[in-house]
Amino acid sequence: MMNLVKSILTISLFLWSLTFSFAQSKPLKVGVIGLTHTHVHWIFGSEKRGEIEIVGIVETNKDLAQRYSEQHGFSMDMVFDDMDEFIKKKKPEAVTAFGTIYEHLEVVETCAPKGIHVMVEKPLAVSLEHAKKMEALAKKHQIHLLTNYETTWYPTNHKAYELVNENGVIGEIRKIVVRDGHRGPKKIGINSEFLDWLTDPTENGGGAVVDFGCYGANLLTWLMDGERPSKVTAITTQLQAENNPKVDDESIILLEYKNAVAIIQGSWNWPIGRKDMEIYGLTGAVYSDNRHELRVRSAEGYDGFAEEKYQLEERNAPFDDPFAYFTAVIRGNIQPQPNDLSSLENNMIVMEILDAAIRSANSGQVIKLN
Repeated sequence: MMNLVKSILTISLFLWSLTFSFAQSKPLKVGVIGLTHTHVHWIFGSEKRGEIEIVGIVETNKDLAQRYSEQHGFSMDMVFDDMDEFIKKKKPEAVTAFGTIYEHLEVVETCAPKGIHVMVEKPLAVSLEHAKKMEALAKKHQIHLLTNYETTWYPTNHKAYELVNENGVIGEIRKIVVRDGHRGPKKIGINSEFLDWLTDPTENGGGAVVDFGCYGANLLTWLMDGERPSKVTAITTQLQAENNPKVDDESIILLEYKNAVAIIQGSWNWPIGRKDMEIYGLTGAVYSDNRHELRVRSAEGYDGFAEEKYQLEERNAPFDDPFAYFTAVIRGNIQPQPNDLSSLENNMIVMEILDAAIRSANSGQVIKLN
C-alpha cells in the first residue's frame, strides 16, 4: 500500500513539474495599446522570438492599423476600439503602451485594477503628477510597471556599468555626459500620426527635453546607484521654429550630485543621430560610443593615456530584448532591482529630473530636489 502511495505521489509531482514547466515556457499573452508610437514596430518584430504572443491591439485609427496589418501580417480582427472590450475578450496577461505619453496613465488606470502588467515606451509619464498616480496604482494592485528605453539593451552601457561600478577601472565617478537625439522628427520623416503628438506639449509633455532628455536621466540614475541629484539646472530653446512651433527642440540639463556632476544633452538638432555616453573618473574615462563600440582610457601623465577598445556582441536572452525581459519578470525568472533601467523606482527619479529641468528652463532658476 505504501509503495502505491509513493508511486502516486511521484507521478503527481512529475505531472505538476511538467505543468509548471509548460506554464513557464508558454508565450506571454500581450496586448498592444496604441499604434501611433512608431517604436511599436519593435514588438511586432520581437514576437517572432517566441517569448510573447500578441493577442490583440487597441487602436481607433483604422487606416493606421490597416497599414501596419499589411506590413506585419496581423489580422484586422485583432484590432479593438477600446481597452475594456479587448481585455474582456482576449484576457491578456500584460499590455504594452505605444500611444501618446499622455495616454500612459489611462492604460495603467484600466489595467492595474485587473492585475494586468504594463510596459510603457519611454518616458514613464507625461508629467510627474501622472507618474505619481501610475506609481500608486501599480503598488496598490501589485503589478509590474516597466519603462522601455532603446539604450537599456545596449551591451556597451552594461559593460560601462560593469567596468565603472563593479571593477572600478577609472576610480570614483566625477562627471558623466550623455548625448541623445537626431535631426528632428520632421527632418527624419516620421509618419504624421507620430509627429502630431510628439511635437505637442500636452501629449508628449515637451519636446527634445522629454523625448531625449529622459535617456540621460535614466542612465544617470542607474550609474549613480539610485542617487537623486541635489540640484537641477536646465535651458531649453527652439532652433527649428518652422518644424517644432509648439515645443523645444534643444535642451541641456545640468545635475549636481554629492560627489559628481552630469550633463544631459537631448536634441533634435544633431546633424547625425546619436546615443552615446562619457563617464569620467579619477584615473580615466569610459566612452560608450554606440550600441556595440566602447573605449576605456587610462590616464598617463598630464594629457597622455592608454586606450583599450571593445567591440561587443548582443547580450544573452532575455537581457537583449524588452519583451523577453518583460516576460521573464512576470514569470518570476528575473527579480528586478530597484535601480534597474526598466524599474519603476528608477523611472520615478527620471520623472523628478525631467520635471525639475522643465521648471528650471521656464523660470531660469536652479531647482533643488529635497
